[in-house]
Amino acid sequence: MHKRHPTKAIGGIMGNNEKTSKPVATKASNVLSNPASSKAAKTVAASALAQAGTSKATSAKVATVAAKALDDGRSSKTTKTLAGSVLTQKKGK
Repeated sequence: MHKRHPTKAIGGIMGNNEKTSKPVATKASNVLSNPASSKAAKTVAASALAQAGTSKATSAKVATVAAKALDDGRSSKTTKTLAGSVLTQKKGK
């Protein structure tokens, strides 16, 4: 008898075991406290902070914002870091 892999969810979709790291959470906090940050930056920053220390998953709506931020040449390095972080925390990768 084969043991089930502990990270496999029902239906074969991988579970979400990713969490926001402390350095990324700090960047997210800085983005949220900066009035000049864009709406997209604040959206991904809020999601990253909400997932710090938890196994919460990124919503489809935030994942879309994050994907667009990664594709947008105007996005800052920090925004792209936060976007990458929240995308790694999306269920059903």
